[in-house]
Amino acid sequence: MNERPIPDAARHDADAVEMLRVWIANQGLHCSLKVGMYKESTDIPEERAWGTILADAARHVANALHSAYDANQDESIEQIKRAFLAELSAPTSDADGGFVDP
Repeated sequence: MNERPIPDAARHDADAVEMLRVWIANQGLHCSLKVGMYKESTDIPEERAWGTILADAARHVANALHSAYDANQDESIEQIKRAFLAELSAPTSDADGGFVDP
């Protein structure tokens, strides 16, 4: 198993919450999500919060591609955006699954 390290900021914040974990396993994508946190504790719509989380994650990917491969960050964001919208419009696979209690 090849796990990513937990960021130092999350290790040192007693209130840190893992919101999303994504795995490629058995030839498919598998996710663990914390849904409901914003619905339960704030007035922010859950969908808006997830839009912000996914946009921030895309920017982190673009930054990492720039650092690792000198990729243009703006172009990376545009390519991620196009791929994201295309996948939403015409999925290449089903998003199966259910809820699991921790």
